Amino acid sequence: MKDVIQFYGVEFRWLNILDLVIVVFLIIQLYRLLKGSLAFNIFVGLLMVYAAYFLVRALQMPILTSILQNFINVGIIAIIIIFQPEIRKFLLVLGKKTPLSKDSFLTKLFLPDKFKSYKEEENIINELIVAVSRMQSTSTGALIVIATTYRLKFDSASSIPIDGNVSAKLIESIFEKHSPLHDGALIIVGNKILAAKVILPVSENPNLPTRIGLRHRSAVGITEHSDNLAIIVSEERGTVSYAMDGVLTQDVSLEDLKVKLYEVLIDGYA
Repeated sequence: MKDVIQFYGVEFRWLNILDLVIVVFLIIQLYRLLKGSLAFNIFVGLLMVYAAYFLVRALQMPILTSILQNFINVGIIAIIIIFQPEIRKFLLVLGKKTPLSKDSFLTKLFLPDKFKSYKEEENIINELIVAVSRMQSTSTGALIVIATTYRLKFDSASSIPIDGNVSAKLIESIFEKHSPLHDGALIIVGNKILAAKVILPVSENPNLPTRIGLRHRSAVGITEHSDNLAIIVSEERGTVSYAMDGVLTQDVSLEDLKVKLYEVLIDGYA
C-alpha cells in the first residue's frame, strides 16, 4: 500500500492528511467552545500577537522581535491561566468522544450491568416534569441543576443542605413563593436533592438575550464550565427553558424538556 498520494501533481502523505484532519477538528471544537464568550476576543488577540511576531521577524525588526519573543515564551503559562475554565471544558468535550466514554460501544460492551434498569431515572424524570408543570401553571420561578457526571461544586456556605429524595411535592414546596428557600438554585445529584438556595456563577456571555433575568444567566453560568443540565421556570412569563454546555434553549414544551431529561439521564448511560 502506497503511503504517498498525488493530487494535481502534488504529493501528499497519509500522515499529512491525518495531521490536517486532526488540526481542523481541534480548531472546530475550540471555536464552538469559545464562540460567544469574552474568551473568544482574548483568543483572537493572542493570535494577532503571534501573527505580529512572525511578521516582524520576517521583516528583520530586532527590537520588536525580541519583545514579542519574550511574550511568547511565557505565552503557554498565560494561556493556561487565562483559559483555565475553557481548557477544562474543552478536555471534557474531548473526553465524551473517546472510546472509553460513558456512551461508547466499548463501555457498553464491557460494563453491561450498568445499563440494565432505569426505573429510578424514569421516576426522577416524571417527578421533575410534574413539578415543572405545576410551577409553570402558577408562574412560580425555579432553577433546578442536575449534575450529570460528577459531584457539582458550589458555595456550600450560602446553601441549605437537603439530602432528600427527588419528589415533585418537595421541589414545589422549596420554590413556593413564600418559602425561605425559593431564592437560588436547587441541586440534584444522582437520585437525591442535595441542597437548595444555592448561589450560582452568573454567565458573562454578551450574546445572551438582554431580556433574560438572573435565573437564566445563572443557569448558563453553571453549565459553561461543567457538565450539568439547568432547568429554569420563569416567574415573569411562566415559560420553561433549559441550559446545557453554556447554551440556553428558551420556551420549550414539557415534552421537549422530557426528551432532554431522557437524553441526559438515560440515553447518556445507555
